[in-house]
Amino acid sequence: MSFTALSLRDALGLPTLASINLASFVSYILPAVLSYLGVAVLAIMPRTQSLRIALWPLVALLALRAVLSFDFSPGNPHGISMLLIAMYALEWTLATEPLKRRIRPAKSTPSVIMDALDLALNIRGYGWDYSKRLRVPRETRPLTRTGFVGCAILSAGGHAFIWGIVHKAFQCFSPNTFGSLHGGTIFDETLPFFIRYLRSTIITIIFLSSVYCNLQMIYNLCIIPAVLVLGQDPAQWPPAFDSPWMATSVNNFWAQRWHQLFRRTFLFLGGDPLSLIFGSGGRILGGFLASGVWHWIMILPFNAGVELWRMMLPFGMIGVGAVGERMYLQWTGRRVEGLTGWVWATIWSTLWFSLVVDGSARAGTLGNSSIIEGVTPLRDLVERLVMVFETWLHTF
Repeated sequence: MSFTALSLRDALGLPTLASINLASFVSYILPAVLSYLGVAVLAIMPRTQSLRIALWPLVALLALRAVLSFDFSPGNPHGISMLLIAMYALEWTLATEPLKRRIRPAKSTPSVIMDALDLALNIRGYGWDYSKRLRVPRETRPLTRTGFVGCAILSAGGHAFIWGIVHKAFQCFSPNTFGSLHGGTIFDETLPFFIRYLRSTIITIIFLSSVYCNLQMIYNLCIIPAVLVLGQDPAQWPPAFDSPWMATSVNNFWAQRWHQLFRRTFLFLGGDPLSLIFGSGGRILGGFLASGVWHWIMILPFNAGVELWRMMLPFGMIGVGAVGERMYLQWTGRRVEGLTGWVWATIWSTLWFSLVVDGSARAGTLGNSSIIEGVTPLRDLVERLVMVFETWLHTF
């Protein structure tokens, strides 16, 4: 926990609790959650903005109280959940019209409570009018409940397996530095310039593959109880990704093919304020800058000393590339697309995202065990292959 967090905790007279138990959950987590649900109920009712404005400071204070009352470490992810609660509640608070739900389970009837629960748990805001510009991939899975859940089970298992392999491969490049909780840079200064950045690029691609598989696994695991237990309709769970390796521009990758779980929130927090000054270009850049701040906050529990610029700079420069594509369209009347667009998007995004990976690696966020650790033959095979590749790189 940082010095600022410790000072706030002391000022509020809060204890430091090592873990969450039933009593501490009821005392610190539950009040924040209930106030959050209260804002969700008000957000779908007419003429309640004044009440929402009055309630939001309480939501934010209770969320802050919950974060500061526990050991904010990698093993306690509730801090991120509390941050999400405060962000979503703020967005609903500033909405001037009641939020309307567009997609419900088949044969269900409108219900304030069920709609509020869906709003509170719906990260993307899919099926609600305030996310009408959200792009979702075309559905290719069967829409029967059994077929849909069966696909989710197979996808979760397959992506978990691949995630274990690529995560282990990432760690094997440097098991004593960024492959451990101690952290370290992905840029090997002992290698020649070209080979050094070839290695870091490969590590970045492996990292992105790991993130992709991990999120696909988690998303599909969430589908199973949502459809089978909560009775949600498969149409409420569109695909999270749209073949990101096929992106033909920076905009195509980040605004459509990569997951859009927090896109609306980033545009609200960063894009909308900057758009007031710099127009549509400011909205794009502001969204990327907000994403940079978010990713910085995500790694603070691992290492509170990580500098903000390590996330802000690369995400900001990716945003510059996206704005540049819009300017190119305005000047030439042609979109960035095709093979040339694929090459451009790959180079630009990988170049700057390698700094995001390096910042995460320095913080020690990538040292957690892989799920294939117990599968000795597979683990040993991955270790040998990476070792052979590393040895080859060091022959230059």
